[in-house]
Amino acid sequence: LIWGKHRMSSKECGRGVFVRRMAWVLGVCLAVAVFLTGCELIRIEEGERTPVEYAIVKQEELPDEAVEFIEQRKKKEFQMTYLVGDVLYLLKGYGEQMTGGYSIQVEEVSESENGVFCKTRLIGPSEGNQGGEPSYPCIVLKIKKTGKPVQFTG
Repeated sequence: LIWGKHRMSSKECGRGVFVRRMAWVLGVCLAVAVFLTGCELIRIEEGERTPVEYAIVKQEELPDEAVEFIEQRKKKEFQMTYLVGDVLYLLKGYGEQMTGGYSIQVEEVSESENGVFCKTRLIGPSEGNQGGEPSYPCIVLKIKKTGKPVQFTG
């Protein structure tokens, strides 16, 4: 076989086909892996925000699936939404903290034309309120379904 001005043996040509096929297979596998991750990065254009009415939900009021999710992921920071009918739950966990006594402050729950914004802040324990065991601060807010993507901060 002739490749450009260089004459290739059938062995070299076979190797080239193999390399191209492997590159194609790896490319397809990579594309499938990217599409199957289930996570999306969405940039929400902010625009003018208006406050959203919300309620803080106690763990015993949560659907079982949400409680299970929190329990499985409580050691690491997480944020997610969970939809049940017309109710959207906003879950934010701050992962394992070395002591107890932490609280979470809701600084903002608002929406714009393009999205919902949830901003919280982890507040450390006072010196007299530090427990000896690790804690897993988490907050769950309940809002009406909007159909818009949610952006968490804090």
